Amino acid sequence: MEVIFILIAISLILAGSFLFLFFRAMKGGQFDDNHTPAIRILFDNEKKTKNKKVPSTKSK
Repeated sequence: MEVIFILIAISLILAGSFLFLFFRAMKGGQFDDNHTPAIRILFDNEKKTKNKKVPSTKSK
């Protein structure tokens, strides 16, 4: 039974630390991106592929 109390305490400490780190990242502006959503519609979602030319082995 004591193991359950220890595991609950550890999980609460772990969840509290993750919550603290999340709020610290939010306050630091890590998730602020106001520019990209406004211009995202202007760009194509398709990836451009480069045409690779294979050298010819034919001799003239």
